[in-house]
Amino acid sequence: MVRRFIQCLPILLAVSLLTLSIVTITHEFKAHNPTEILHYLSNLPTTRKIGVIALTSLGYFIMTGYDFLGFHYIDKFLKPSKIIITAFISYAVGNTIGFTAFSGTAIRYRFYGSWGISKLKIAQLIIFTHLTFWVGLLGVSGVVFLIDPLSLPNILNLPFQSAHPIGFIFLILVSVYFLISFFRKRPLKIGSEFINFPSPKISLASIGIAAMDWGVASGVLYLLLPLSKIVSFPGFFGIYILGLTAGLISNVPGGLGVFETVILLSLPNTISQADILGGLIAYRAIYYFLPLIVAIILLIIKEIQQQRV
Repeated sequence: MVRRFIQCLPILLAVSLLTLSIVTITHEFKAHNPTEILHYLSNLPTTRKIGVIALTSLGYFIMTGYDFLGFHYIDKFLKPSKIIITAFISYAVGNTIGFTAFSGTAIRYRFYGSWGISKLKIAQLIIFTHLTFWVGLLGVSGVVFLIDPLSLPNILNLPFQSAHPIGFIFLILVSVYFLISFFRKRPLKIGSEFINFPSPKISLASIGIAAMDWGVASGVLYLLLPLSKIVSFPGFFGIYILGLTAGLISNVPGGLGVFETVILLSLPNTISQADILGGLIAYRAIYYFLPLIVAIILLIIKEIQQQRV
């Protein structure tokens, strides 16, 4: 009985994630009629629709690069197809429903563990992916805010009027990180395992992946908004990064999330806020919830296949 229950745990995990996903989607869109999203998307040119789907697919493929770097870091080999499917499911689920420490971690332990990667190595890989996320965020945001010191919306309640000082702070933190990674040669010992600090080369690669990741993600939103004749893509990329960063360092009261609020307040007043909101809703539906649905289906299929082995 106990053994049967343990065997069913992965299926229960998949069902739990699916339930949590449905609750999240319902909560996110309870104030919006799905027909509004479909109506907004129906008015987009066909070329833009194709571009949005293509960039979304490319974006999630780029995200798997964090896990490929992680396997290089832990000095383990796994078939690329296995890394891609595990990383895709982890990011699609974690990015949308949150609880990344639970969802993404549980998925990686389940799949990578079943393919012979030890728990300690998986833990190292998970810590690495979280660390590289922050290094990438600070590095990309720091450069963007120095090049384009955007004005900060007052609603963020930050002690700066522009993002320029934040860029300096972020790049100082990244510089300290690189100094530690350059001079820290002695590995940490945990049991019989040795854990090395990521090398500067791997850290630079993670910043490169982060730049591509958010460049593609911002491209999806850019195509969904009526901006082409008003705001250039490089200018919008700075706004997108500001919204992304603000979402991690601030809390904004009200119905909209921090990211959406920053986008609404940072774009020119000449653009209809209804169109901006429509684009943001469509962005969440396409870039987050569509991959989530695919990921949950893949997760259930993989679990059923593994139960049959």
